[in-house]
Amino acid sequence: MTELLPAREIGLGTERLDGILKVTGTAPYAYEQPAANPLYLFPVLSTIARGRITAVDTSAAEAVDGVTAVLTHLNAPRLASTEDKELAVLQGPEVGFRGQFVAAVLAETPESAREAAAAVVLEYEERPHRAVLDPDDPLLYRPEELNTGIEPDSSSGDIDAAFAGAEVVVEATYSTPAEHNNPMEPHATTAEWDGQTLTLCDSTQGSHVVKGTLAPVFGLAEEQVRVISPYVGGGFGSKGMPHANVVLAGLAALSAEGRPVRFALTRQQMFSLAGYRTPTIQKVRLAADGKGTLRGLSLDVVEQTSATKEFAEQTPAPIRMMYAAPARSTTTRLAKLDIPVNSWMRAPGECPGMFGPEVAMDELAEAVGADPLQLRLDNDTQTDPETGKPFASRHLAECLKLGARHFGWDARSPLPRRRLVDGWWQGLGVASATYPFMAQPGNKARIRYDAGTGPGAGVSAGRAAAAEGGLDSAGVYTVQIGAADIGTGAWTVLSQIAADALDVPLDRIRLEIGDSSLPLASVAGGSSGTASWGGTIIAAADAFRADHGDSPSPGAQSEASPPKNPAAEEFTLQSFGAHFAEVHVNADTGEVRVARMLGVFSAGRIINPSTARSQFLGGMTMGLGMALHEQSVMDPRFGIFVNHDLAEYHVPTNADVLDMEALWIEDDDPHAGKLGARGIGEIGIVGAAAAVVNAAYNATGIRVRELPLTPDKFLA
Repeated sequence: MTELLPAREIGLGTERLDGILKVTGTAPYAYEQPAANPLYLFPVLSTIARGRITAVDTSAAEAVDGVTAVLTHLNAPRLASTEDKELAVLQGPEVGFRGQFVAAVLAETPESAREAAAAVVLEYEERPHRAVLDPDDPLLYRPEELNTGIEPDSSSGDIDAAFAGAEVVVEATYSTPAEHNNPMEPHATTAEWDGQTLTLCDSTQGSHVVKGTLAPVFGLAEEQVRVISPYVGGGFGSKGMPHANVVLAGLAALSAEGRPVRFALTRQQMFSLAGYRTPTIQKVRLAADGKGTLRGLSLDVVEQTSATKEFAEQTPAPIRMMYAAPARSTTTRLAKLDIPVNSWMRAPGECPGMFGPEVAMDELAEAVGADPLQLRLDNDTQTDPETGKPFASRHLAECLKLGARHFGWDARSPLPRRRLVDGWWQGLGVASATYPFMAQPGNKARIRYDAGTGPGAGVSAGRAAAAEGGLDSAGVYTVQIGAADIGTGAWTVLSQIAADALDVPLDRIRLEIGDSSLPLASVAGGSSGTASWGGTIIAAADAFRADHGDSPSPGAQSEASPPKNPAAEEFTLQSFGAHFAEVHVNADTGEVRVARMLGVFSAGRIINPSTARSQFLGGMTMGLGMALHEQSVMDPRFGIFVNHDLAEYHVPTNADVLDMEALWIEDDDPHAGKLGARGIGEIGIVGAAAAVVNAAYNATGIRVRELPLTPDKFLA
């Protein structure tokens, strides 16, 4: 058990240090980074789902005023590595999915580039393609591993005996559709090649990830690639790894004779080129005694992957450790289809993987005549059923009980379809939430003392203060780490952590992030950023104090990585929570409204309650979208998502979020390192859709097992 870092700035709701820059429009995003005399890039996308290019005519495009080059597979620079087929851009005539890059235009203006791109003529040899996810597909296969490296299948106990001897069995199939991340800022890059260094000002969740991935693709040493990303307008996983657009920007820069190139995907293009969440088909079986105590559980998942590049989402991960049951079994099978490449989306695995099981738990509660909240309490456990390790901090029961009191759970009718008010059926629902603690290894931070250079971050926060002891207060401590702020508040919380680690006021911290020239930092993903980078900054501060004492000389600096956390070997480190929803369904039209949502979470130490609340509510809002709106519709005839814009791919707006609240339990977790935080970015979405679906059943008596909850499903 680690002694926690004493808190002074930590725990305060400090305003975002980058807030003024963002609301005044002066924070430069990737497409807005300074660039002298830039060219503009616009791509040409394939119009077939599978085949090869047989002819290319670029003459009309080249004749457009302002065009400087048209890139195709015939003349694009050769990449050093094409092992990753998603990144093998313009390297050959083969087409793996509709919407793949097949050409690109460089021009003096974005308008000229777009006009010329429309003038490029390609001919294809079209081949048969597959674009339908079918649980009975004879070509389904077992992947070698799932995302995060876990096994696709798991088994413990005698699952057949558990079901044979069960008093109650619940068996049903649930499905979640494909969903797209849709960050506000599109995927964008400003790229420049000066003959020695490829500089990519990129909208990314990890500058070092882009650098490490693309250097070998371009045949460059890592020191020849620099990635800059100080401000990122959201990512939700889609910017966690570089996609083909960044490679295309790099190829264009190599062809631009030293001029920088600006390239931003359109919203429509993002639906084919920036990743998405796989649809899932989940067969859930629960075996229980007459009181609802689980004796066995199984989950068989079918999901899709692109034939271009495999991505196997870890959908069965949460059910493996969520509830106590002596017999358990999970499987994952993939359908390899000729479709765009799927990838990370907020809480990959846990988000879709909690939907089916949490609705099934509601069905089990009904089958045994139990309260669904009490059923979850009765099947709670302090030992990880998957590993046998104790949980370092499992406060699921506390979250459920606190939420029940705050939400007014005792007003829920035990029978469905009992409350009709002004033409609206009303009901309440609950679901559990969980997300693993993932502190990433390999991070480094550097701290340098500069005397007499004026105040640092704290002035931007409006919190200038005199030093009270600690290290020398006359100068500024520059804290450097190649982290990314994707809108979550990293600029602010990392400054707060640094201030407490150095025992100085916030206004003596100058944070530098968002640049691969800074010390190595892991990706902003898996709810791991604050814990990973914050723990690294604490380690660097400890090293600085040990190296330079309390009166450092100007220019003094230290660099360090965090120590290994021994608790990770002894315990399961996991966060938990509970979602509550009140749903109204119109008796005549089937319209669904979520009148209230409450999330209660146990996620370790909360560094900044203001940014934390924003993260929890953001996750819950995405869960609301998953429940009510979001569905990427594949037209299998063409292998394309047809609702590829925000006019037809619906996400929640202010009018949909009526009453939403997030609470948390004080849970400073000493097993999570000196910082005591476990991460909050994704647990807010996990289980939220199930709570809404369960509330809709309580309101109407109609059990929906296929997302989203469209009105037609309540009008049968």
